[in-house]
Amino acid sequence: MELPRGTVYLALAMLALAATVNGSCLCLNNKRTVNCTSMGNTCRCTSFGSNVTVDCGTLSSKCLLMKAEIFSTKTGKSNRPQHAIRDNDGIYDPECDDNGNFKAKQCNGTSTCWCVNSAGIRRTDKGDKDIKCNEVVRTSWISMEMKHSETETDLDKHSLESEIRDELSQRYKLNKNHITATYEKPFVFIELKQNATEKSATDVDIVDVAYYFEKDIKGDSLILGPSLTLDSSTGSLRSNDVIIYYIDDKAPEFTMQRLTPGIIAVIVIIILAIVAGILVLVFTRRKTGKYEKAEVKEMNEMHRELNS
Repeated sequence: MELPRGTVYLALAMLALAATVNGSCLCLNNKRTVNCTSMGNTCRCTSFGSNVTVDCGTLSSKCLLMKAEIFSTKTGKSNRPQHAIRDNDGIYDPECDDNGNFKAKQCNGTSTCWCVNSAGIRRTDKGDKDIKCNEVVRTSWISMEMKHSETETDLDKHSLESEIRDELSQRYKLNKNHITATYEKPFVFIELKQNATEKSATDVDIVDVAYYFEKDIKGDSLILGPSLTLDSSTGSLRSNDVIIYYIDDKAPEFTMQRLTPGIIAVIVIIILAIVAGILVLVFTRRKTGKYEKAEVKEMNEMHRELNS
């Protein structure tokens, strides 16, 4: 039997209080931490795989979370479910600065490097270690798309959209002004928008919210306590995957190397079709010219015969 959410939160709060009395504490917002100590009313822990201390009263940065996941995989301590889906191009061992944010240049441990945005997503072609990444371009808009499982009854559009905004705001501590939710059966579209001027030093970043949300949807929650629930007045939404798009303040700097083989094949076919059309036109004109020359020659011969 599943316990009510309030009961679970109360139990966790009591455990956290008991741990605090003993000088340690539980990091409720990041389970990938060690060496937790209570400092006044806050719990501070060390993130897996780094020496950066995190404040457990808020969300941890995506860079530290990715680094902790890679560290757990390397050491065999990961409790990630086998069915979890992850972006092969997005998961790597990142370089984080002293504040836990992504550095502008990331490398894969060899001589291959690239530039990333504030979400740690590659925004340039891959190059060598001499690649220049002058700044961390901010991701100020994140668009997320989900398709929910079949439901016995239709979900109420208005109540579901309202619940999504409320749940994301409460669970991830993000101001609802930054959240927009739209439901068009069977798809859910969630927009997170946050300019640099709208974010204070104590506000959570939409990049971190999107990463926590993705982990929740894929069954690998980073938060201790009740799981994410998205309910409407007529039923609950169930989904195990989410597609996330990142929009930066500046356009990415990809070249033709970024094109997929399919797109390149289409471009090649179009070019070949144009070349073939030009060749057909040339040969047609040549044949027409030869015919006209032959016709003129025959007319001249007929005139000579008449004159003779």
